Amino acid sequence: MFTGIVEELGEITDVENLGDSCRFRVRGPVVTEGAKHGDSIAVNGVCLTVVEHEGDEFTADVMAETLDRSSLGAIAVGSRVNLERPTAVGARLGGHIVQGHVDGTGQVLERKPSENWEIIKISLPADLARYVVEKGSITVDGISLTVVDAGPDYFTVSLIPTTLALTTLGIKQPGDPVNLEVDVVAKYVERLLAAGQGAGK
Repeated sequence: MFTGIVEELGEITDVENLGDSCRFRVRGPVVTEGAKHGDSIAVNGVCLTVVEHEGDEFTADVMAETLDRSSLGAIAVGSRVNLERPTAVGARLGGHIVQGHVDGTGQVLERKPSENWEIIKISLPADLARYVVEKGSITVDGISLTVVDAGPDYFTVSLIPTTLALTTLGIKQPGDPVNLEVDVVAKYVERLLAAGQGAGK
């Protein structure tokens, strides 16, 4: 489990095409400290498994399903990525519960800079819109954010200078894809309510 609090802005140093999958090499001095084979690291919000670790880099295999359902299919050498290790049991939950299971992708639609913050508008797939509410939580490229405005096919988030400086949302431009993970609690509530209605028939 992750919290959506990005630990560092890493970099893709190699992409190896394996036919129906890819192997990424990622540089991240913070998240690789103490890393070992089999550990999980979230890359732009996608939970990946460490295959190899050497120095300040690790490699991870990415299956076709993940490449198709996330923005990782557009990753290239030199791409900057948000990195986070799983939260330790008993640690503070600074963001919200994040699984690292991407529900879909959106696109940055526009950026509105202000003096001390910036509003970013992001497109929202129709099948995810029911899970996104004003002042609720959403994960964008692995970043735990609060929804400012929730429309039928978009939402907005307000970013403080720290988020702009230390994550990929500081450099994303209109048209760029982003990974989206909606609040897992909302999905469980929906499933439980549906089961309850079925039992009452």
